[in-house]
Amino acid sequence: MLSRKGIIPEEYVLTRLAEDVPDHARYRARERRARFVGKNGACNVAHKNIREQGRFLQDVFTTLVDLKWPHTLLIFTMSFLCSWLLFGMVWWLIAFAHGDLDHSTRLQRDPAEGTAGAAASFVPCVTSIHSFTSAFLFSIEVQVTIGFGGRMVTEECPAAILVLIVQNIVGLVINAIMLGCIFMKTSQAHRRAETLIFSKHAVIALREGRLCFMLRVGDLRKSMIISATIRMQVVKKTASLEGEVVPLNQIDIQMENPVGGNSIFLVSPLIIYHVIDKNSPLYDISPTNLHHHEDLEIIVILEGVVETTGITTQARTSYLADEILWGQRFVPIVAEEDGRYSVDYSKFGNTVKVPTPSCTARQLEEDKSIMDTMPLSPKGTIRKRSVKLKPKFTISEEPS
Repeated sequence: MLSRKGIIPEEYVLTRLAEDVPDHARYRARERRARFVGKNGACNVAHKNIREQGRFLQDVFTTLVDLKWPHTLLIFTMSFLCSWLLFGMVWWLIAFAHGDLDHSTRLQRDPAEGTAGAAASFVPCVTSIHSFTSAFLFSIEVQVTIGFGGRMVTEECPAAILVLIVQNIVGLVINAIMLGCIFMKTSQAHRRAETLIFSKHAVIALREGRLCFMLRVGDLRKSMIISATIRMQVVKKTASLEGEVVPLNQIDIQMENPVGGNSIFLVSPLIIYHVIDKNSPLYDISPTNLHHHEDLEIIVILEGVVETTGITTQARTSYLADEILWGQRFVPIVAEEDGRYSVDYSKFGNTVKVPTPSCTARQLEEDKSIMDTMPLSPKGTIRKRSVKLKPKFTISEEPS
């Protein structure tokens, strides 16, 4: 929606609708390798043949939170309706057992006093209960503490007092569970991750004379992510020396960022990079390997604590082999303007071509002469916009 309104460029919006994807992109997506993690962070894993379904009922609260909104609202409504109907039936049975519903019983209790005396001497368990409808209304009044004043429990029946206590406790438990479930669903951590964005493509280029895998990450909100950390994994199919095939082998790769370590200070967009050395799983990757048939996926995970709520959030994305651009780097998007730094998010995912050797990092390390033939690219600096102001007055020398 934000991309349609022109607020966020479409090139790096994480969640894209199916109708926004052209037909040729759909056809191509079917040919290439299946993603382990989607661009929007959803894990592409289907759990089948789970025999022990009862384990989900052992953690009812988490199960309710994980349900979709229509199912949650249905359970929310039915829990109250069922409890009102159940206790409405209990109140009707109490009135029926005590004889509150039998008007002739009131006259037979004291025939000498007549109708007025029988009505005055008979004390019901719950006043003004004449049918199941009135019992159901009294059940609603008790559980939600409305108290219209037309019906009330008397001291005539200890059982009625016990049911009143039990219904109040049950109502409080249902309120706590359902309201807690609704609150957790509305404040889930992945809602905050919608404004944590990654570049649509990753790049591989030279940095400080070494091949580096780079991507850009940013935060659209002004509220910060505290203790933000970022890490990457390579997911690919591998086989051990014993012949064991691991279809989804997850290999951690060392991250580098301008702050140092895995912690980042995400005030403005940052370029996170990984130096491709002999310990990197990308050591033997060359431009010829970056096609959609290559069994390679790089997962990026950003974690941190939301400043406003204190809830830990996580944003994820992934890059397939054909989403990695060789010999390009990201354009600068931070400029100094009017005494402050401004970020141009319209160029968030833009890249430019730079001189980069078309060889693997292994070949570059073994043959240093390759770097001698590479032309140097101009260094990118932070742009500073200066405005020349015309003076409002001039100073001239006084005539002697």
